[in-house]
Amino acid sequence: MKKYIIYTAILALGLALGYVFFGTNNEGSSDNHGSHTSESAEGEIQMWTCSMHPQIMQPEPGDCPLCGMDLIPADAGAEGLALNEIRMTKNAMSLANIQTTIVGNASEGENNSLMLSGKIMPNEEANAVQASYFEGRIEKLNVNFTGEKVRKGQLLATIYAPALVAAQQELLTAATMKESQPALYNAVRNKLKLWKLTEKQIEQIETSGKVSENFPIYATVSGTVSEKLAEVGDYVSQGQPIVKVSDLGTVWAIFDAYENQISQLKEGQKITVTANAYPNKEFEAVVSFIDPRLNTQSRTVSVRVTLNNKEGVLKPGMFVVSKVEMAESNENKEQISIPASAVLWTGNRSLVYVKTNPDEPVFEMREVGLGAKSGELYTITDGLSNGEEVVTNGTFTVDAAAQLQGKRSMMNVGEEMEIDPLHHLEGIERLKVPSEFRIQLKAVFDDYMVMENALVQDNAEIPQNTASTLLKSIRKVDMKLLKDDDAHNKWMHLNEGLQEAATEISRTSDIKMQRDNFITLSAHLINAVKTFGIDQKVYVEYCPMVNNDVGAFWLSTEEEILNPYFGASMLRCGEVTDEIE
Repeated sequence: MKKYIIYTAILALGLALGYVFFGTNNEGSSDNHGSHTSESAEGEIQMWTCSMHPQIMQPEPGDCPLCGMDLIPADAGAEGLALNEIRMTKNAMSLANIQTTIVGNASEGENNSLMLSGKIMPNEEANAVQASYFEGRIEKLNVNFTGEKVRKGQLLATIYAPALVAAQQELLTAATMKESQPALYNAVRNKLKLWKLTEKQIEQIETSGKVSENFPIYATVSGTVSEKLAEVGDYVSQGQPIVKVSDLGTVWAIFDAYENQISQLKEGQKITVTANAYPNKEFEAVVSFIDPRLNTQSRTVSVRVTLNNKEGVLKPGMFVVSKVEMAESNENKEQISIPASAVLWTGNRSLVYVKTNPDEPVFEMREVGLGAKSGELYTITDGLSNGEEVVTNGTFTVDAAAQLQGKRSMMNVGEEMEIDPLHHLEGIERLKVPSEFRIQLKAVFDDYMVMENALVQDNAEIPQNTASTLLKSIRKVDMKLLKDDDAHNKWMHLNEGLQEAATEISRTSDIKMQRDNFITLSAHLINAVKTFGIDQKVYVEYCPMVNNDVGAFWLSTEEEILNPYFGASMLRCGEVTDEIE
């Protein structure tokens, strides 16, 4: 009993002291808080948002433009953000491996050079074909293997030639009548000379009075045997090649340049070549030839340089890399280059995400003008300034975050930020593509529908498994089928976004996370189906209540609404916003 009295006394004393100290301090805190609010109002711009539509952000109080509710002060997480800015958490940045790069002038470092890949080939101008000058059977071949070196004047082969045997007999007969019939004698000698018999050989036949059955063929050039075209015992006709000989004292380096690089190349331009076999050795040369024809399959042209190879270190078939120095100009000095991975391409616009706050993960979408592409770098002609920081890895993840927050994104690049069910389809033009490409895209759509139907049924196991199949279908879509540059570039970016979303779904069994990534997957696939077609009529459906009332779209083969984002809890929430024929 005494113990409980002591505990009660201690509790009463604690309450009394708490009132004295914390009660007084609270009053002071209220004053301080009011003072702090005032200072904040004087030093920072207070942003206002809507409790139902957090994507709305305005610098003044008023009504929400979407629902009409009174705006409330934005919390600290959204404070200071511009209308088109998004903030990501450091944890999200780390998980998505989002990386940024500070952009600089194109003329700085190696950005002022063009990198090309190619391989060493024999110099065709120094190639020679050793042929048989008369018809016959090869009795002996002195070239044993490809790659063997031969010298000019070296015996290559011995041939039995019946026609030459007869011609020798004619010579011996004409030699007995050369005084009386000199014209006949000279005609027979010239005939043998046309078969490449030397004056010495002809005189030897006359002197010996004997007919030779086998005749030699000598090399007319020095070099390396690049190909054997006949074997011992083969019958060859007059003029038929026996071996090919290449003089590797000089070789060609053949490079592939993409069509958007052609304007930066010209004959006579200096070039530095490095072979994979000799990474620390550079070979200097100049561009000697640019193929006037474009390879329509690879969209490249061949660029050729001739390299001195007296030491024989460059072997045909070797892989080489070239660095072509770009001529400096005032225009180049003002240009900026960024990695190609930083650029999102929507068909009509090229977009990047700029980090607007150097100390915080705050990003803003920016439209830029693209110049020529050099290797993995794009030259920026408009939209970025030297020293700005752009996202170069995880760009699609940042874009997906912008979509989820209702901000400007790849799927919504208009000036108005209100969620318009039809806005994302405006301006998407149907492009003509081969039927084979549409069939491959249809396989992607079919896997997508398997995933969607499972989400409708609140099943998280099937989407995770189907995502792997979907990834394979996406990777099987052959980009080389697209001959048009616009179609090629658009699919390249949509393909990357589809793969990122499908990969995220394959990594989780959490149906909420699957549905969040399904928003991004659907956005990109809608764009793809609208652009290329799949030879099937599909419906675009929209629910304004998905993702905290930001809204989201999905594709369906039926007009009936079956919501994959809510499943059984709100199965019929949504409407058809478009039909894609």
